[in-house]
Amino acid sequence: MATIQPLPAPDGSIPPLTATPAADTPPAIDPAVLAQYEMPASARRSLDRVGPIGSGEGGLSADAFGDAEGPYLETLMRRLSAPLPSRWMSILLRRALVSRVETPVGVNGADFAAERAWLLLRMGESVAARAVVQGVDTGNYTPKLYQVAMNAGLAAGDPGALCPLVEGAMQRAPARGWTMAQAMCAGLSGSPTQAGTLITAARRRNVASGVDMLLAQKVVGAGGQGRQAVTIEWDSVDQLTSWRFGLAMATGVAVPDALYRTVGVQATYWRALSPAMTIADRLPAADAAAAQGVLSSAALVDLYAAAEADDSVQSAVAATVQDLRTAYADRNAEGRMTALRSIWGKAEDAWPSYARMVLTARAAARIPPANGERDADRMVAAMLSAGLDRTAARWRGTVAKGGDGWAMIALADPDATGRLSYGDLAAYSGGRGDSALKQRLLFAGLAGLGRLSAGDIERAAQALAVPIGTENGWTRALDRAARAGQPGTVALLAATGMQTASWHGMPPEALYRIVAALRAVGLEGEARMIAAEAIARA
Repeated sequence: MATIQPLPAPDGSIPPLTATPAADTPPAIDPAVLAQYEMPASARRSLDRVGPIGSGEGGLSADAFGDAEGPYLETLMRRLSAPLPSRWMSILLRRALVSRVETPVGVNGADFAAERAWLLLRMGESVAARAVVQGVDTGNYTPKLYQVAMNAGLAAGDPGALCPLVEGAMQRAPARGWTMAQAMCAGLSGSPTQAGTLITAARRRNVASGVDMLLAQKVVGAGGQGRQAVTIEWDSVDQLTSWRFGLAMATGVAVPDALYRTVGVQATYWRALSPAMTIADRLPAADAAAAQGVLSSAALVDLYAAAEADDSVQSAVAATVQDLRTAYADRNAEGRMTALRSIWGKAEDAWPSYARMVLTARAAARIPPANGERDADRMVAAMLSAGLDRTAARWRGTVAKGGDGWAMIALADPDATGRLSYGDLAAYSGGRGDSALKQRLLFAGLAGLGRLSAGDIERAAQALAVPIGTENGWTRALDRAARAGQPGTVALLAATGMQTASWHGMPPEALYRIVAALRAVGLEGEARMIAAEAIARA
């Protein structure tokens, strides 16, 4: 291998440290060559496969969308109304969207990542959305991805995420937000003079004004050597935007509750994920986020545990924290059970909020069935809210046959063998809530999971008036994706079939199709949890 030898000085001596004559100025380096050094080929990521989570880390397989065409999948994502009524469907959809999957035919990989991230943002998944857009090398960004990346960074309360993108965005997708980002990033990088010049220029050109400009100035002041003290007043603001939300979160500015009512519930979930907020401000949003699947049961418990050392939390929250500690740590099972009832906060014949079930899931799993018999239905629902299916199944001999707990175990038990009879199904009373709807949902779930015989399915469908054989464009698309073994496409279509505000609007025949399709592509665990959730929440 040839070695590079230093060039000798003309007279054999070392040249003095003086200005180099213009004639000796080295030629400019080709940008393409420079790019090779800035990002070697070995470090570059292909657009053929994009996503932060591989199949070995809990994601779907790389071919999860099979040979489905990209424009078709993008249309499904764009038209999907989020958030969804189901916690478990939301969790599955997030898993599909963050998986490291092959880019479908007919679309650019960066644009496909943008569509996935945009849907995640509408679901309230700000952190996941940011991870997806950051899975694309900046040199491969498209105008669509620049736009979504800005929203993802703001939703996560992370204006610093915009800094690696500013230069490319100003060239390929110029917008007012990127002009302001240029100034903020100068401030964050410790160049307050440059940031001030850019802010002045932006104000002169009327790029931003009012609270939008003040929030940007506050970000600049938060950077190294920043000396600006900016006060934010919300009195004249009548609409919350992603810009205002993101910069307020980044600088620790409290947003009035009234402004959250001007936007979708997604912003509440972004708020729950924001580490810049105080524990006291995050907890109400965290409850909603946990019920939706944005926060896990463990994450919600950790947040409440952190509140124990926070003097700013309200007395009611402090009492819940103490009850939660007792529910987990008390040596006496009856004491733990009393604490659970206190957290649920309602009479025994009432159903607690789903968020409280998620909060107490693992505490409920520590209770022996003999100590929780009179609360068996609620205990099973709590455990299944966190996917503790085998633990919940141990309560089979404790729950009353024909009650809600029995129905949820019949749907969720991963080790169930054999099939239920028509008589078993008919024995279900419908429990609490809309009993007629829940009877139909139980049938739909059992039929979709293959836990009823063909004859009993036909008989029950007629008796309960559930037209499971009805076909339309959606059912045919779902069946095609299931037959083709496309779990990603099935997850998208299943979510599309849940375009309703709550479980009370969920057609049982649609649940049957969703559960059967998920089971057909190897997502039986998710299918069981969705079916059981229907009983807990309808």
